[in-house]
Amino acid sequence: MIRSRLFRALALPLLGTSIALSGCASTKAKKDRPYVAQDVDTLYTAALATLNRHEYKLAAAQFDEVERQHPYSVWARRAQLMSAYSYYVSANYSEAILSAQRFLSLHPGSREAPYAYYVVAVSYYEQIASVDRDQKTTGKALDALQELIRRYPNSEYAADARLKVDLTVDHLAGKEMEVGRYYQANKQFLAAIIRFRVVVDTYNTTSHTPEALHRLVECYLSLGLPEEAKKSASVLNYNYPGSKWYDRSYDLIGRKAA
Repeated sequence: MIRSRLFRALALPLLGTSIALSGCASTKAKKDRPYVAQDVDTLYTAALATLNRHEYKLAAAQFDEVERQHPYSVWARRAQLMSAYSYYVSANYSEAILSAQRFLSLHPGSREAPYAYYVVAVSYYEQIASVDRDQKTTGKALDALQELIRRYPNSEYAADARLKVDLTVDHLAGKEMEVGRYYQANKQFLAAIIRFRVVVDTYNTTSHTPEALHRLVECYLSLGLPEEAKKSASVLNYNYPGSKWYDRSYDLIGRKAA
């Protein structure tokens, strides 16, 4: 879905642009091709043809060649974006990010800048790891998505970015829950409470909040702090009165803190 959105937004308009076909590009990868000077029309058209054949890695290298040989042409600017797109669909996200960021550094005021920010954001987003792994990339995805929304709130990419922000935040909350459960299982209740409090205080709109409140009830009771447990249960009752987590907390307090 994301890839089709990217293609419709950028590739299709450029594919329809009239360019004189005066030759063909090499079929070797960028790093293996010798430098052969060619006119910009030949290079760009060959790259588009390669993209149409779904040879995305080669297409990215060919678009890079357009910029390398003709850095000051109008096609070089478009080639940077097409390169970013080609790297993205080939799952080479680090290169997609570099290409898009290079475009932004050279053309910060371009009308295609929102697209470049979107490529950066979704490239990080695609690399989000499961909650049992390090979430550094998840943080970068969130930052990039929020930057796009901040700069271009009315762009065609903003709505999708907002949805992905919600999913990314939920993922970060899931990581905190994973760590908190680990500490709780190992009877490190203070460390667990810190993690669950992050979910309640920072990620309180996510799907993990009801469970985090229940886990706080469990941890406080384990530490012999029934009043704190009751406070968390009250918040749980007020915000999620019909949830299974409140039922569990209510039963637990009734047995241990009555």
